[in-house]
Amino acid sequence: MELTLLGTGDPEGLPRPGCPCAACATALGGAARAATALLVDGVLLLDLTPGAAFAAARSGHSLGGVRQVLLSHPHDGPSVEVPAGLPQPGRVPDGRELALLTGHRVRAVAMDHPGTGYEVVGPDGERLLYLPPDGAPSGLPDGHPAYEMVLADVVGRPDGLARLRAAGAIGPTTDVVAVHLGHEVPPGAELTRRLAAAGARAVPDGTTLVVGAYEDVPDVPRRTLVLGGARSGKSVEAERRLEAFPEVLYVATGGTRNGDSEWANRVSAHRERRPGSWSTAETCDLVPLLAENGPPLLIDCLSLWLTYAMDEVNAWDDDEWAGGGERALRKRVAELTDAVRATRRTVVAVSNEVGSGIVPATASGRRYRDELGRLNAAFATECEHVLFVVAGQALVLRG
Repeated sequence: MELTLLGTGDPEGLPRPGCPCAACATALGGAARAATALLVDGVLLLDLTPGAAFAAARSGHSLGGVRQVLLSHPHDGPSVEVPAGLPQPGRVPDGRELALLTGHRVRAVAMDHPGTGYEVVGPDGERLLYLPPDGAPSGLPDGHPAYEMVLADVVGRPDGLARLRAAGAIGPTTDVVAVHLGHEVPPGAELTRRLAAAGARAVPDGTTLVVGAYEDVPDVPRRTLVLGGARSGKSVEAERRLEAFPEVLYVATGGTRNGDSEWANRVSAHRERRPGSWSTAETCDLVPLLAENGPPLLIDCLSLWLTYAMDEVNAWDDDEWAGGGERALRKRVAELTDAVRATRRTVVAVSNEVGSGIVPATASGRRYRDELGRLNAAFATECEHVLFVVAGQALVLRG
């Protein structure tokens, strides 16, 4: 089954008319995206958008052989005039199946948002899933067979991918292609990086793909370290890297701080922005978690873990530090990094980068700064991917 993407942008396209934002200003030439529309084997058109006939011609195809036009958006009809020769667009009711004379079968998938998703099965049995903008499937049964290809609003609804993965509908070889791309994420390398974190990719308008053919599916790094200063956006970046995966275990190392209301507000804000399917463990005992099999771990953060470890060995006291505290702390850091090296779980860890700021006025403060630098360096050595977040922008240091 052959699929041509006549457009890959959101309903308003990219750049949006009259929008002065940075993403729209740089979406020129090959980076521009028309509203998403898919041509399947030249006989099935999913979504009729402005300029679809010209887009098909530019990609070396024609709409002359189209036998069915289906709409995924919540509106009742296309906002453009139907080109001569095309059948009138329609919609398949949720749960119903439409059989084409060409051997294609189309089943409507119920969404949690207005609109219709479509499962398309080709004459030879290849299966693709196309989801509308802002939509995620609802009511997927567990044990769902994996699709060969999924086209979805990865940037806007990463939780939709999480649902599909939880049900088995996205497997290790599923080619996940991001569509409905707008100006929420800058194009180019930043978009590629964010999609790769979700195991997805983007292609230019006019690209033709073969459903079921082997594609180099982006590898999600096994271990990632996200560094940054205070309020740099490092925690948001770390959460974003796992938001397309179900059953993430969020490991909070900060504890409750004895009823500190300001700290409680911080913790509450973190919880509210995390997906509801994630669970939380408040602990600094990281080594056993890393040794276990289970869902991905998001550890936030290593700097608080170090505070706990230094408390445990009384590293703040100069005499204790010289009398064995330093050796005890080094042993704990080595145990942690050994566990990271050996883990089979996907891990995203957050840590503060404090070595570029003001030199602490106290010996204990300088000790903490130095030990955190050593911990970050040791942890980063065991990670495939290391990011440094500044002003909300992630700089790739490794991977």
